[in-house]
Amino acid sequence: LELTWIGKENRPKLEPRILLEDPAKSYHAKHRVASADLFDNRLIFGDNLLALKALEAEFSGRVKCIFIDPPYNTGSAFTHYDDGVEHSIWLSLMRDRLEIIKRLLSDDGSLWITIDDNEAHYLKVLCDEVFGRANFVSNVIWQKNFAPKSSARHLSVSHDHVLVFAKDSTKWERNLQPRSGTQDDRYKNIDNDPRGVWISDQLTARNPYSKGLYAVRCPSGRPIEGPPKGRFWAVSEERFWELDSDKRIWWGKDWNNMPRLKRFLSDVQEGVVPQTIWSHEEVGHTQEAKKELLAHAADIDEVFMTPNPERLLKRVLEIATNRGDLVLDSFAGSGTTAAVAHKMGRRWIMVELGDHCHTHILPRLTKVIDGEDPGCITEAVSWRGGGGFRYYRLAPSLLEKDKWGNWVINHDYNAAMLAEALCKLEGFSYAPSDAVYWKHGHSTERDFVYVTTASLTHEQLQQLSDEVGPDRSLLVLCTAFRARADAYPNLTVKKIPKQVLSRCEWGHDDYSLQVENQPQ
Repeated sequence: LELTWIGKENRPKLEPRILLEDPAKSYHAKHRVASADLFDNRLIFGDNLLALKALEAEFSGRVKCIFIDPPYNTGSAFTHYDDGVEHSIWLSLMRDRLEIIKRLLSDDGSLWITIDDNEAHYLKVLCDEVFGRANFVSNVIWQKNFAPKSSARHLSVSHDHVLVFAKDSTKWERNLQPRSGTQDDRYKNIDNDPRGVWISDQLTARNPYSKGLYAVRCPSGRPIEGPPKGRFWAVSEERFWELDSDKRIWWGKDWNNMPRLKRFLSDVQEGVVPQTIWSHEEVGHTQEAKKELLAHAADIDEVFMTPNPERLLKRVLEIATNRGDLVLDSFAGSGTTAAVAHKMGRRWIMVELGDHCHTHILPRLTKVIDGEDPGCITEAVSWRGGGGFRYYRLAPSLLEKDKWGNWVINHDYNAAMLAEALCKLEGFSYAPSDAVYWKHGHSTERDFVYVTTASLTHEQLQQLSDEVGPDRSLLVLCTAFRARADAYPNLTVKKIPKQVLSRCEWGHDDYSLQVENQPQ
């Protein structure tokens, strides 16, 4: 089955922007707190679709876990998002993002999306298309509210969905969740077994088993003709008596009960398999999340409508990542994903366009790095501060129109920015050489690119050709040249911006959830 909607065939021609660091907003701890401190995290201010495209060249196949909490398209206007977008446009916007997200994920990576009933089931089918149905992992139910709403029109909504997809379900491995004290408290040692504490478990099952029907006799002498009606012993008779001789059968204190299997705590796996229903007692709720945000927001009016609690993100990252793994959230919101990833020793990239990038996320992460963020999961993960991040903004569009309506190189671009941007557009790694002026980037060890706003003469191009030599090749991007382009066997000479005019939608800065910002 394929999901269809109006405008599905339209895809934006995204410009792969470069990222510009603003050192004044980057932040690092004043000293190293632990040897594992991470400093190469990124906070990116800008449109999240353009930011995902900007990350694609460097980070494709490198992100272990992507968590997103997209606007739910509920028809109610949020303070920080235009959230009532027409259903078809919402699907197109999500599809465009999901396709890049898939490319960014590592082969053993996973995507986690929080969503409500309004779009959850359409989004599931859309993700099936992008990722393949075989890579659907689960639909987790998160109890976001704990009290019923008497004002509800029909039913009071208590939950959101967390859709989980793997890049490749055959390669993705989930982590076990830590065992709780409550789970371990069930284990006792009422017979002083030297192997330690244990619990008793059923020795029968409903599944028919050809060797599962036989009589046994209790140590007290009472005969048992077989398992209860409709059930079968879970082991063969031979295996049963092997277990009994190893004192792994529990007959009750009087040695007269229906036999049960002793399971020792030392034999069970260190963690527990994650389940698909997450209660608010385990992972928090939206009211808890709002209280967490109050520590970073000026007043309650600035708090988001449906924020995620830190405990929810902790659960996701426990299951999907290990220390040092890279986590991405392209709808960073109030910065919860970054805060939790940082405290848990994960590397992270966050993208946010709204003003709350500066009013919420920056002060929140500063407190996390300074170790001044008590509560939340801080004590649970023994966080004491450290590390840092770099703040980036998206560069403006490479091309702009002059007063006559012609596309020209944006006047905000200096030589280094232009070289980096054209390297990205042409698929070269930007690596300017200090020693060789024409080495701005490379695609292989012998293939290079040179970017200049000069108009090159035949003599200049011949000199370049001589320096490059017969064993190397060079792409020359210049504003003009006075020579035959095919006169130099080791050079490819092209004009800018003509060379890139048809590549992208130039000057389009906003692909957010607003109808007027969408390409027609």
